[in-house]
Amino acid sequence: MIHRTAILLAFILLLLPWGGAAQEQRIFDETVRTLQVCADGNPTLPPWLAQGKHQHVEVSWDQMSHDYHRYVYYVYHCDADWRVSDGIFESDWLAGTNGQPVEDYEKSFNTTQIYTHYRLTIPNKDVTVLLSGNYCVKVFADGDAPDADDPVLEARFCVYENSVSIAQQVSSNTDIDFNADHQQLTLKVGYGTLRVADPLQEFRVQVLQNRRWDSMVTDLKPNERNAAGMSFTHNRRLVFPAGNEFHRFEILDVQRAAAGVDRMEWYEPYYHATLFEDRPARNYSYVEDQNGVRVVRAPDDGAEETQAEYVVVHFLLGTPRLPGGDVYVCGLWTGQAFAPECRMEYDELTKQYHAAVMLKQGYYSYQYRQEDGSTKRTDGDFFEAENEYTTMVYFRAQGARYDRLVGCSTVSTGKR
Repeated sequence: MIHRTAILLAFILLLLPWGGAAQEQRIFDETVRTLQVCADGNPTLPPWLAQGKHQHVEVSWDQMSHDYHRYVYYVYHCDADWRVSDGIFESDWLAGTNGQPVEDYEKSFNTTQIYTHYRLTIPNKDVTVLLSGNYCVKVFADGDAPDADDPVLEARFCVYENSVSIAQQVSSNTDIDFNADHQQLTLKVGYGTLRVADPLQEFRVQVLQNRRWDSMVTDLKPNERNAAGMSFTHNRRLVFPAGNEFHRFEILDVQRAAAGVDRMEWYEPYYHATLFEDRPARNYSYVEDQNGVRVVRAPDDGAEETQAEYVVVHFLLGTPRLPGGDVYVCGLWTGQAFAPECRMEYDELTKQYHAAVMLKQGYYSYQYRQEDGSTKRTDGDFFEAENEYTTMVYFRAQGARYDRLVGCSTVSTGKR
């Protein structure tokens, strides 16, 4: 049986928006949930678009009522640090007119929790982006000025060129240890056709592990460079904790438990899913996962956007109280930051951390992190773990007015 206190906590946390400076995608309105930002409508693909490849970014979310909300969106070009580019005009990077309404929406059907699903895609008939680089989409309630400090939500995506070559290699033989707790990345960037005068000033190289912006390594300095490119070898900043495989669960039918779910129960007005207890791993065991991805699903294929239920999911981590700060449930679906409703409480009686989170029906992968971003005490660090490493190369030539994203490449380790 689910403790009544946990149920009450779930109701309270349902009212909290997910926000945080380190998040890639952010919600500021307490009535909005399940913000999804992906490429080509595929929730497993990051919103990084290859320039000239006819791809699109899709931004979708649920507003938790059947009342119509007239949303308008604005697109901004940003520099490598995600600040709005102030050296170029809107007409330089945008074809069309900003401030368009979101016209694609549909009410939920036959669900216990009602909601309206909204979606927009870029490019579209009204808006097309012209330059490579970082982009931020801000959605406002109709009537709010675009420079207001309170958007409903904020979504980020990137458009990249293939102007440079990027070679990446990952090894468990690191400058810290050998086949133990870490993985190390070696990089080589070739200039291609770029005219480079001062690579130390003109390039910004950033590396993400598993698409995590909160632990991104930036402002890397090469230890070798010549007229053709630059190399980053034996760089201690490119040594990453290896982590472990992500946990996962799936809710396909609210009437019965599926993978990772111990039991499904109904406590009016919501369904509740209690997951099997997780415990810190002592040894590595391969599990096929999706590194924090969420895929919304419903029993009827193609109807997940408006027929998937909202379920209170109960996460349990069995362990003595851990030093090192609070423990959070994290994944791409939390914006990768420490969402308030994903902070776990510790129960001295059961010796468990627990959190109750309202989630839309589907597949989820997740991990437990402490406040410093570490998973060492919660999930362990194992050199065998499968991880993704993405390198983004920004370039601003001398006298140029904005940061181009001239290359983006991802390498995966440990693929079976």
